[in-house]
Amino acid sequence: MAAFTLFREHGFSSTSMLDIVTRARVSKRDLYALFKNKHAVLAACIGEHAQQMRRPLEGANPVPQTRDALAALLVEFGVSILQTICHPNALTVFRLAIAESDRVPEIGRTLESNGREANQKVLIELIKKGQSRGLIIAGDPAVLASHYIAVLGADLLIRLLMRVREAPTEREIEARARAATETLISPR
Repeated sequence: MAAFTLFREHGFSSTSMLDIVTRARVSKRDLYALFKNKHAVLAACIGEHAQQMRRPLEGANPVPQTRDALAALLVEFGVSILQTICHPNALTVFRLAIAESDRVPEIGRTLESNGREANQKVLIELIKKGQSRGLIIAGDPAVLASHYIAVLGADLLIRLLMRVREAPTEREIEARARAATETLISPR
């Protein structure tokens, strides 16, 4: 999206709706027909980027029948989340949401509802289904999902946002996803 590129390159406050229509090669009227203001454009950018993390689980109906297949799906989900949140575009989304949420709280709520909250919901449903088949350990699915996410990310996102560490390697991403998955899979 042209707007997101401008936000990333020049910052939210330095980007005007005129800049967006010029970059996107659309009329102001068309842009305003879709978005009430620049904050609505930002909210749409955030929603689009946050949705990318859930893709591996969205097609996961029905739940895999074996522990190994379920573990593979959970690792794929964890890898997808980490690859998405560690990508420079996602870090830009987080920074923009943080910077603008004081002025427009719905920006932060958009990121929360389309990102973490939506992923949590999908994961909770998968955990419930896995528990019904004896593939996932017993416990409150919401607590287990939160624990999975905590093991997966730990302090990674905050350290990336503060630019005090480099993005993780593919090997580290997979190791984190495997460690998070191991917290859920019931013993054989």
